[in-house]
Amino acid sequence: MAGTTTRPRPAATVPQTDKPRRTTRPRRGGAERPAWSERPSLPAAIAKGLVLAVICLVVLYPMVYILAVSLSDQNDVSGNGLLPWPKHWSLESYQTILAGGLVTRALIVSILVTAVGTVVSMALTVLTAYSLSRTRDVPGSRFVLWLVLGTMFFSAGIIPNYLLVKQLGMLDSYWSLIIPNAVNAFNLVVVRNAFMDLPAELFDSARIDGASEWQILWRIVLPLSKAVIAVVSLFYAVALWSDFFSAMIYLNDTAKWPIQLVLRQFVLQGESMTQLASNPNQPLPQPQTLQMAITVVATLPILIVYPFVQRFFTKGILVGAVKG
Repeated sequence: MAGTTTRPRPAATVPQTDKPRRTTRPRRGGAERPAWSERPSLPAAIAKGLVLAVICLVVLYPMVYILAVSLSDQNDVSGNGLLPWPKHWSLESYQTILAGGLVTRALIVSILVTAVGTVVSMALTVLTAYSLSRTRDVPGSRFVLWLVLGTMFFSAGIIPNYLLVKQLGMLDSYWSLIIPNAVNAFNLVVVRNAFMDLPAELFDSARIDGASEWQILWRIVLPLSKAVIAVVSLFYAVALWSDFFSAMIYLNDTAKWPIQLVLRQFVLQGESMTQLASNPNQPLPQPQTLQMAITVVATLPILIVYPFVQRFFTKGILVGAVKG
């Protein structure tokens, strides 16, 4: 209309905030990423390398020392103290402990208990985790899950566990080393979460094709969960191999002792080494070399197994620990 004037609109203003902006560095091509994702400077890389080198030295030197003492001549051990490397190689300590029968029998017991116990633990853990992961199909699974989680915070104690093992007739039996600790709640939760991360469409399509729950578990779930199964199996194997307390409580027959209890008796408790010799009249090597040889024998099997499972370690933990 004539005689009317239009007022200019005010420019849009951006509200000011007191929060500091996060500084990011541009990538090649315009994308941005946080500063901690950038490549470290040369001094920072050198400092990290030095710290890692010191940590590796602190960790590896005791292992190298134990191996050096176990492979050294007894005269070198008695006269030189700390040995960075054997001066005169000798397998006398290993021949003594393996010829006596006690360490060899204990090593066989530990291998059998670890193998059977890992299979039993993984079978119970996988079956329970699969049932608890199907919350829509299994009634009461949430309640059972809370019962499992409760065992992580509350324990009966040594005396009730001993009385339970005694009432079950497992005293002085190898099953006392396997059954009481067959299922670990943390491992069970990790495996359950890994099963829950699998797409539900896989299970639905398998049921449409007529697959049973056993076939779904065996042909679909387990092949897709190899990483977490391998890592949890390693956890169970290490726990069974390192356990000496259960054997000390439940086993009275020394012929059934595992290698860790033998290691405790002769290395920590300092019992006489005469039981290790096949011939009582034969002079024994230095006690220190025998102790280090038993330590190597007790540690070597796990060190051999770990590299084969190491490639699944990070992936298996992350797969089972993301979803709650």
